[in-house]
Amino acid sequence: MTELLNNREYKKEQLKRLLLRIHEGGESVEKLKDEFRQVLSGISPPLEIPLIEQELVKEGISAKDIAKMCDLHVELFREAVKGTDELEERDLPDGHPLKTLYLENKEIMKDAEMLNLYARTLATTKDERMRKEILGVLEEIVSNLRKVGFTHYNREEMLTFPPYIERRGLTAIATVLWTKHDEIRFMIKYLAELLRKREEMPWDEFVERFKNKAGEAAFALSDMVFRENNIYYPTLKALLSEGEWKAIRMQEDEYGYYKVNPPEWDPGEDVKPLHPWEINPPELSVEQLLGLPKEVQEALKGQPPLEFDKSELKREGDIDLGTGYLNIEELRAIFEALPVDVTFIDKDDRVRFFSPPGERIFGRSLSVLGRPVQLCHPPKSVHIVNKILRAFKEGRKKEATFWIRLGPKYVYIRYVPPLFNEKGEYIGTLEMTMDIAPYKEIKGEKRLLDWRD
Repeated sequence: MTELLNNREYKKEQLKRLLLRIHEGGESVEKLKDEFRQVLSGISPPLEIPLIEQELVKEGISAKDIAKMCDLHVELFREAVKGTDELEERDLPDGHPLKTLYLENKEIMKDAEMLNLYARTLATTKDERMRKEILGVLEEIVSNLRKVGFTHYNREEMLTFPPYIERRGLTAIATVLWTKHDEIRFMIKYLAELLRKREEMPWDEFVERFKNKAGEAAFALSDMVFRENNIYYPTLKALLSEGEWKAIRMQEDEYGYYKVNPPEWDPGEDVKPLHPWEINPPELSVEQLLGLPKEVQEALKGQPPLEFDKSELKREGDIDLGTGYLNIEELRAIFEALPVDVTFIDKDDRVRFFSPPGERIFGRSLSVLGRPVQLCHPPKSVHIVNKILRAFKEGRKKEATFWIRLGPKYVYIRYVPPLFNEKGEYIGTLEMTMDIAPYKEIKGEKRLLDWRD
């Protein structure tokens, strides 16, 4: 047994050195492919690669560099895993989040192939009418592929990458795949811009550039499908419990899907949805988390324990707000920091709350609390206030908005959709006031990456 473990550790170190040699460059890919094939014999690729990438991150290699290595090492072991038993979507029930991901990848592969095919056809077509038809098809394909980033990739990034994978200490997996997702998003966006600006350049220059960029994007998309189907999804299958998949399914509709419409799926009433912050790492061993499948057991032999995220979401004294937990001090600070004044009027039309003093537009003092809201307005406008509240309570209106100029300020006042409890009973109205003058001056874009200290 000790000899077996030592052999596997030796092979794992060989694989790690191969990845580093890919990173350093300067060697024949064909030579490395032969070595890679030998090293991969006898180890479990689906989970082994992410675990080794995790070690490389700890040793100082950036996630960006590992993302570059992925393009090479995925190609190197693509043949090695071809004969292995892959997890297929047919092994999963309809509506299961993992089956949905597999089905979406089939659609992504089809569109990636169509993109490449039509781009090459466009480059060789001389007929003007055919060119227009092909351009129309390409515009539709590119428009569809842009949705991959908003649906398929976004669901992975929001529902599985950070919450469940990073919670278990496998941060490199999420970072590397997210980096590759962003690269693909940029490629597809660039293709859309090329199509939009095609009249601004000579035809031959446009079609040559589009053909090359479409080929790169198609390869990147299909490569990501391979990476997910053969590495990431088997890892998810090994790591996540039914309760975690149930929690993911409950949230998937928020982000949408790519060309699939999954039915509802529920592993049973006895399975409780398990959110990331509800996992109790100190009580779970790696073997328990992975459910002891054979390939995962082999991959983890001799592996140091994963560093779980042991932070707890709910603290003593926190208030459960439904979408998170805050204490009173945090709530006060949040309301004070908001660039908007908030006032809450209860079901009896009395002022119950206003946000703490920040940069207020209209003055508020504690003496307003408990007073009928009608008495907080000039007599000439009270009848309008009553009409608004009556329309809200009767369900005839969902908002009321006004805007006025006060010196340099352009004040926007909004009574937001009336508030009802779970029984459908009216419980109050929220008034929000803000100066929108600075926002009216905004032009173009300023992204997060544009920020400078």
